Amino acid sequence: MKKITCIIKPFKLDEVREALADVNVTGLTVTEVKGFGRQKGHTELYRGAEYVVDFLPKVKI
Repeated sequence: MKKITCIIKPFKLDEVREALADVNVTGLTVTEVKGFGRQKGHTELYRGAEYVVDFLPKVKI
């Protein structure tokens, strides 16, 4: 048995889950997390004020 941990963008979850099922992975645990890396966040406008969003939503498998 081997433990593999990865952090991916949320929209890739279904694709990764299907790929793991193809190689007979029978179970996994998914956690919603936040983080930053090469993307370095972005700015958002909320009620006329601009905010810097440093941490982006990710999924940990």
